[in-house]
Amino acid sequence: MSDIVFDPTNIEAMVQQLEELRQRHRDLDVSIEEMKRAGGNDIGLMGLKREKLRLKDRIMWLSSKMTPDIIA
Repeated sequence: MSDIVFDPTNIEAMVQQLEELRQRHRDLDVSIEEMKRAGGNDIGLMGLKREKLRLKDRIMWLSSKMTPDIIA
């Protein structure tokens, strides 16, 4: 998470960063599917899937920082 800059005063930048992470996540989906169709190696697929999981974690972390904690 160290490459994610959390600045609660700049919501627009955080929203843009979140969208960039989501786009990279979608791009990895496409890359994984293409590699599977091409009969790609298992190690390469595992690396892409691992990166996809890291992105998912970053997306969830940043999303949680943007959502206020409200106790109902």
